[in-house]
Amino acid sequence: MPSSSTPSARPPRSAGSTCTPRRARSAAPSTAFRGSTPPTGWVYNKDVWAKAGITDWPKTPAEFLADLQAIKDRTDAIPYYTNYKDGWPLTAWTSVLGSPSCDAKAGDALATSTDPWATGGDLNVGDSLLFDIVNKKLSEEDPTTTNWEDSKGQLATGKIAGMWLGSWAIVQMRDAAEKAGKDPSVIGYMPFPAQVNGKFCSMVTPDYLYSVNVHSKNKAAAHAWLRWMLDESGFADANQAISSVRGAPLPTALKPFGDAGVQLVELSQVKAGQVNAIDNASEVGLNKPDYRQRLIDVARGAAPGDAKSVFAELTTRWADAVKMGG
Repeated sequence: MPSSSTPSARPPRSAGSTCTPRRARSAAPSTAFRGSTPPTGWVYNKDVWAKAGITDWPKTPAEFLADLQAIKDRTDAIPYYTNYKDGWPLTAWTSVLGSPSCDAKAGDALATSTDPWATGGDLNVGDSLLFDIVNKKLSEEDPTTTNWEDSKGQLATGKIAGMWLGSWAIVQMRDAAEKAGKDPSVIGYMPFPAQVNGKFCSMVTPDYLYSVNVHSKNKAAAHAWLRWMLDESGFADANQAISSVRGAPLPTALKPFGDAGVQLVELSQVKAGQVNAIDNASEVGLNKPDYRQRLIDVARGAAPGDAKSVFAELTTRWADAVKMGG
């Protein structure tokens, strides 16, 4: 899994060939450069979606659910795979933040919000979609038996239609397709099913930062390697992520984003420290699988309650932590 850093906010941009995050400078005497940037979206099997008669990306959660139903009705594939048992893939749902609203400061807003799961809010939209997918039986029959490693091969061979993951997962799915004797290009990537002013939005958060130690005795060699890594290695393209080099084209799997004019929005993490403190104090666990595992259990009838009651409990815990200052 990729690790996020703390990028500055930037307004939406079209995902054209020249739209890539700029290099960032650290406050230290040395210079820090961003590595590749994985956007958020759905990794999916194109053949399965085509077999179900789906030709366009869904523009709303309702359309997405209808498409999953079509997959269930017209194919043998599991429409959506939760990876409930391994747990960590469920944390990817927090990266929905910003996409429905196309808001670069959606994450920062959590630092002062006392109702993060309000109807129409990003967390509500994302978690409601997950709840509905499971509640409408559009996911695996028994989520307690899921397996991350197996899921890659199942998606590659059309036994699974799709999963919500960062673009870093595309390479793993395409590798699985090759091992299964399938064309790796069968693995596609689409943005979250929501639009603002007629445009999809996909959030981008830079992965690790690279820098040369200010105390290094080999700064020239280290800097040369760093420049090679960013400018010539092809690392970003090989990992289906956005290069930090200005003007670099989008990798093959993300070219449809450019063609569709998907807005790449850099998610601000200016208040990430404060949000993390609130998250820890509230014990909600935005970046842990527990609350979404519970949401899935409620959705499948394995735990009492409904989506509204789950969101109400999460909201109370979050609001209390905000009022206490994290």
